[in-house]
Amino acid sequence: MSGGVRHLYVHLPFCAARCGYCDFVTLVGREGEHEPYVEALLAELALERSSLDRELDTIFLGGGTPTYTAPRALERLLAALPPAREVTVEANPETVTPRLAALLRRAGVTRVSLGVQSFQPHLLHALERRADAAAVRTAFHALRDAGFDNISLDLIYGVPGQSASDLAHDLDDAIALAPEHLSCYELESKPGTRFAHAHGDELARQAEAMEGYFEQVVETLTHAGYRWYETANFCRGGVAAGGRDLRSRHNLAYWLGRDYLGLGIGAVSTVGGVRWRNAPKLAAYVAAARAGRVPPREVEPLDDDVRRRERLLLGLRLDEPLPLHGVESALDAGALARLERLGLAERRGSGLTLTRRGRFLGGGVTAELIA
Repeated sequence: MSGGVRHLYVHLPFCAARCGYCDFVTLVGREGEHEPYVEALLAELALERSSLDRELDTIFLGGGTPTYTAPRALERLLAALPPAREVTVEANPETVTPRLAALLRRAGVTRVSLGVQSFQPHLLHALERRADAAAVRTAFHALRDAGFDNISLDLIYGVPGQSASDLAHDLDDAIALAPEHLSCYELESKPGTRFAHAHGDELARQAEAMEGYFEQVVETLTHAGYRWYETANFCRGGVAAGGRDLRSRHNLAYWLGRDYLGLGIGAVSTVGGVRWRNAPKLAAYVAAARAGRVPPREVEPLDDDVRRRERLLLGLRLDEPLPLHGVESALDAGALARLERLGLAERRGSGLTLTRRGRFLGGGVTAELIA
């Protein structure tokens, strides 16, 4: 008997180095622990297999740097995962070689998300990134040569030392590679981190420029033919892409409120109205797997009100109307009427969407709509 979950996230935490701004669950080096960790992942998958459907829509390997994982362990993991229509692997450019690209392709990966962040040397230095622009282009072409026709590039803006001109160069360099998908994120630096301490004043200056950067990203990429389908995400589509839907199907599952299973340290799952987060400790995770137990977890039941609010907050990030059936009680009718008069939100049939102007204001508009 199988469950109905059709989306699987797998966390591979290992990295060559930890970037100063990163707040994900990561571990530097630990080469000798890659294979035991994959063994533990597969043990957790076996314990949770009954919650998954027989056929999956998406699998996403995130990190960390999944492609820093020892090739033999990574190949074993990919071979053991259930088949899925979309299989995405995150990669840092310096880890992508022709051999690795061929391994991913042979193992059934259909999509690679390349962590570029910037093409500008001074910004890469500020971000403590190892790959330069030449390494990005080399990695991209290695993936193309291996047969990948669905590549996403990640960019960050609001970096210490960045100007609007720097961002324009980054966008132009990314567009020149003609990836199928681009994710463009505001830099977030948690207070108290060494990155915030080192760049505090400059980060405050950059925060004032974020709105302008955001508009610059949207205008540039939509003018280049990309669809602004989610607040920070853009894709090719339609005739230019052979009619393919090149949105990230895995991330769409999150934004549409679908259930998903997460494996690995720090991974989050939402299944059947319950959310749990695995503890971020590697030793405890591996020990639990060897003992045949689920790893230590924090468990949070989600009541209907929370789920409706999350559905609104996430669904209104998309460019398609959010069906209102089932979430009406989370909506402030008075606020909606006011925002419609202001041209920030509009109803389309039985759905709700933010206007282009409303999408630029984003979370502030959505927060007003929540009852």
